[in-house]
Amino acid sequence: MITNNLKIFFILVLFFFTVEAKSKNNYLKDFNSSQLSSYFSGVIAQNNQNNEDALKYFKSSKQVLDKHEAYFRRFIFSLVLNQNVSRAVQEIKFLKKDKKTDFFEAKLLLFLDSIKKKQFDKSQIYLRELSKFSGKGTFEKIIFQTLRDYLFTFENKKISKFKSNFGNLTAINKAFQSCYLGEINTLKYFDHLKNSDDTDYSRYLFFYVNYLVQEKNFDLARNIVSEINEINGSLLILQTKYWVEKNNFDKFEKIFSCKNENDLLSEFFYLISNLYSSEEEFEQSNFYLNISYFLNNKFKINLSLIADNYFLNENYEQVLKILKLFKPSDDLYYWFKIKMQGKIFAEKKNNEFSLKFIEKNFNNIKEPSIKVLFDFATIYKNSKKYKKAIELYTNIIDKIDKDSATHADLLYRRGGSYERIEKYEKSDKDLEAALKILPNNSYILNYLAYSWLERNKNISKSLQMLEKAYKQNENDPYIIDSVGWGYYLTGRYEDAEKYMRRAVELMPDDPIVNDHYGDILWQLNRKVQANYFWRNVLKLDDTEEDMIEKIKVKLIQGSKNLNESL
Repeated sequence: MITNNLKIFFILVLFFFTVEAKSKNNYLKDFNSSQLSSYFSGVIAQNNQNNEDALKYFKSSKQVLDKHEAYFRRFIFSLVLNQNVSRAVQEIKFLKKDKKTDFFEAKLLLFLDSIKKKQFDKSQIYLRELSKFSGKGTFEKIIFQTLRDYLFTFENKKISKFKSNFGNLTAINKAFQSCYLGEINTLKYFDHLKNSDDTDYSRYLFFYVNYLVQEKNFDLARNIVSEINEINGSLLILQTKYWVEKNNFDKFEKIFSCKNENDLLSEFFYLISNLYSSEEEFEQSNFYLNISYFLNNKFKINLSLIADNYFLNENYEQVLKILKLFKPSDDLYYWFKIKMQGKIFAEKKNNEFSLKFIEKNFNNIKEPSIKVLFDFATIYKNSKKYKKAIELYTNIIDKIDKDSATHADLLYRRGGSYERIEKYEKSDKDLEAALKILPNNSYILNYLAYSWLERNKNISKSLQMLEKAYKQNENDPYIIDSVGWGYYLTGRYEDAEKYMRRAVELMPDDPIVNDHYGDILWQLNRKVQANYFWRNVLKLDDTEEDMIEKIKVKLIQGSKNLNESL
């Protein structure tokens, strides 16, 4: 980000130098230096995703904006990023006949404004203008052709005659268009998305259930949500399950209807936003997500993606601004708000303050769902509050099907928490019970085997379990470390070195792996190298105090031989 700002600064300097050198040119005389400064300040602010500041600077450089397309385009982007889409449309309309509005996003906003007003005749005009830019890039092509298909459906009340083929996106659009028209094939199209093995269409369970609720088919809706995992689903899908199980069917149509043109296009632009986000083009992602919100501001839960984008760019002020929209009545999305605020406090203050904040707000939730309980148990576990984590995991375990993978995962997590507080008997019981459900799970095999190795228990069996885990997950650095350590404890130092060297390559900043590699090198009489890796442990941020003391002893006395360490 600093590098980008420096680039902009040098461009600014060069621009002013050029203006000075060509001051006799009337074209350049029109520019006011303070407005140019405001414009470039706006560019820097927008580059840093400080959208409110960017908009303020752009407004004060109106003369520059009025003379150049590139500058005007940035201004329009800034308005949209600040959720001032209507104002952006007004600005474009004011200069509609000017070449400055001759860019893809301007034509798109005019098209969407006409759709929102159901002025489909104007939509056709704007669509033709938009077509000029459809060859600009892949996303522009997708947007143009999809909007063309939807406009045909809106106007003619039938499936588009055009044959767009964008794979998964086309399948989604077909389901929505069929739902819009009330066709009997709608159920088949949504069922196809639900049962597809090619792509994860889990988000579309919400829209499937939404359609069923619209059709008063509540029994099928209940059957569908009964298959949703209580813990591992996305927030939207878990919210869907929660509403159905609580018989809150009225909440579905309050936020989305496939009979509404704006709602349909809003979901399409949410998809476009996701595509940009997956490529880490966060400004474009936020631009299209704000368009999605402009079209359907009832579906505010989609704004969680903008919050995630801003958090990844450390723009915490913007995250907090978005989070204000989520209220206690938003159920799981209110919990999302609490967790996100906690993450920000962890970054800006400390982990202890963050945990106290989350704890206080968690206690205000009257009936926390299994998902909320699970999340908070995991937060406790990550914060090393193992007893509290165990209490919550225990609360959940009895509510989950005892033969399910989710039950095994909870046993694994609780067993790991018991192991951390040295309740080994309870830990072993949980982990072995988890393996009975998932006998080939590499992570459970690894955790139990490594725990046994650390206690000098079942060494031979542990090594067999680790070798089994490694065959299933050869690139996991923790499993590689465990295998290497198993070989070390059985005196196979050459084999141990090969595995531990690879673990260090994969996790160069892990204190335990560096310590283990030092022990192995010492046994191989490569003492200078062993000391190098031990000293490296002292430089690492995650090295705990007790390990620091042990490493200091090793640097003086060396590693104990195998018989002493067993």
